Amino acid sequence: MASDAPRQKPRAAPHRLKRMRHEGLKPMVGGAEREMTPDAVLDMGWGRLLFAQTFSDAQPLIEALRSEGPDRRDIAFYVRNPHVLLASAPQEVFLDPSHTFRLELATYRPGRRQPRGFTVRRLASEDDIEATNRIYAARRMVQIRPDFFSSPKDDRALTYFVAEDETTGAIIGTVTGVDHVKAFSDPEEGSSLWCLAVDPQATQPGVGEALVRRLAEHFRTRGLAHMDLSVIHDNEQAIALYEKLGFRRVSFFGVKRKNPINEPLFKGPDPASDLNPYARIIVDEARRRGIATDVLDAEGGLVRMTWGGRSIRCRESLSELTSAVAVSICDDKRMTRRIVEHAGLTVPQRYDPEDTEALTAALAGRPALVVKPARGEQGKGVAVGLTTLDDVQAAIAEARALCPEVLVEDHVEGEDLRLVVIDFKVVAAAIRRPPRVVGDGRTSLRDLIAHQSRRRAAATGGESRIPLDAEARRTLAEAGYGFDDVAPAGEEIRVRKAANLHLGGTIHDVTGEVHPALINAAVMAARAIDISVTGIDLMVPDHRGPEYHFIEANERPGLANHEPQPTAERFIDLLFPLSGAAASRVALTS
Repeated sequence: MASDAPRQKPRAAPHRLKRMRHEGLKPMVGGAEREMTPDAVLDMGWGRLLFAQTFSDAQPLIEALRSEGPDRRDIAFYVRNPHVLLASAPQEVFLDPSHTFRLELATYRPGRRQPRGFTVRRLASEDDIEATNRIYAARRMVQIRPDFFSSPKDDRALTYFVAEDETTGAIIGTVTGVDHVKAFSDPEEGSSLWCLAVDPQATQPGVGEALVRRLAEHFRTRGLAHMDLSVIHDNEQAIALYEKLGFRRVSFFGVKRKNPINEPLFKGPDPASDLNPYARIIVDEARRRGIATDVLDAEGGLVRMTWGGRSIRCRESLSELTSAVAVSICDDKRMTRRIVEHAGLTVPQRYDPEDTEALTAALAGRPALVVKPARGEQGKGVAVGLTTLDDVQAAIAEARALCPEVLVEDHVEGEDLRLVVIDFKVVAAAIRRPPRVVGDGRTSLRDLIAHQSRRRAAATGGESRIPLDAEARRTLAEAGYGFDDVAPAGEEIRVRKAANLHLGGTIHDVTGEVHPALINAAVMAARAIDISVTGIDLMVPDHRGPEYHFIEANERPGLANHEPQPTAERFIDLLFPLSGAAASRVALTS
């Protein structure tokens, strides 16, 4: 990262620029006249930036916004008189509820702390582009269209940086910068930051800050005066970061078109906005197809959907099509185990929690045991990798606080594979991994876990958090640490052994890589339970191979966890089979 102050080009003072514009004069920059490009528009791949200060009046800017492409998000930025623009087309455009922040690059000072566990570099390959779009999708941002980087254009105005994990080589963050001088001959010699996004499953702290600093230092070495950005008004974490780095609020505004992508920003309060991500993804897909939705209880994720005379109630992915018997089977892990074992699936060895001798013998002959309540969800009360009788008995007592019946099974080493089965077909598969943090040599594990928990909560609407409980304490202790210890820089430490997403675990899509035997096992389990929508959990040594042990079945799998796989689409296909595009085409041609 650059640390030396760059040579600054001669630049008109801000008050002089304002006076010159008021008098109709052109600013002098670097000793020469610079005239802004009229009606300046910059293609960003996900939409266009329309620099409002380059448009002569409201009408041509409105016409430019009207030419927005399908599934794109154009932004008219630096709108100084938004009331005039809105009055020109009140039914078509709206005022973006975002704040504009500015960083003065002449007074900016680089950070002293260097990134740990990752590096920041230029975007350089198709893999980087694919990873960037993956992060955009995880953050529910509009993705860059596939042909953007290969299409002919002037790229001098755009700069892309990515953060790369030093261990895995995975892209864990991205940011885009715009040089306003190259984009529209900006006489104020400004720049702007766009699309700062960090992978919600990244373990390293400070990724967003490192990306912002790298871009600021890049534009500073170019001799630019300031860097602006737009951030939604309620993004408290991002605003706190920008203010920490020295950004200040400025009075510029953004205007966007009233399109489906922007609907949540201009439509006003919507009961569906209070739904958790698992219910909202279903409601969004239903509304996209024109299916009427009625939120009955937002907190519980209960909605009613109606289309073509058919009405179905759902609690997230649990619908009226799932029988009470199937729910009761999934609810009792002991019964689930017996039914799938009878159907021919492989299950772990089970032990009587009351038989101390059997537990002692099992610990002597097995690597470890697992304890979990027979009834329960979201990983509560589950203890994994227990190696002593005292730990097993303590875990049994904790599990019984949630449910009187407890399961004790062999701990099966391998990957935790979740397969989503809808209408007895596997539509998504993903490896779930336990939460982990990476030491930086200066921050306590307690603070690193809290930081990672905040990142996971922000990415999942508060659905995923890492509790600092007995299981976390036990897991850290096995690695030789306590909550208040500081781990060496770069050391990766597992926080929990169970890979439950609600408790901070991460998920990694492997839908196209799963061995057919595992797919067949998941479908067999769903048919044995007779449940049309379920999440089947298998422990596998390798998801590309045929070996597995059945762990459990979930009657209400979180479909949002598997984006971009079409889980919500297949779920709505099941509920309303004639509402899909494929069904419509068949009906029209038959």
